[in-house]
Amino acid sequence: MSTMNISLPETLKSFVDDQVAGRGYGTSSEYVRELIRKDRDRQALRGLLLEGAASAPGNIADRTYFNALRDRISPLR
Repeated sequence: MSTMNISLPETLKSFVDDQVAGRGYGTSSEYVRELIRKDRDRQALRGLLLEGAASAPGNIADRTYFNALRDRISPLR
């Protein structure tokens, strides 16, 4: 694992320390890693949403569509 050192103003360091103590993180590194993972996941989701928005329209999700879905899973019940 690589190491990265960051400098924080005292107010942000206090905030991080409070988050570590109050939310069950073992270290400030665990807290920062979790923030980075969440940001990565948020960016991936945003990319998928933008890709979907730019794609051609799909089938209309109306009563007929949902009835067909129910019919497909009925034998599984």
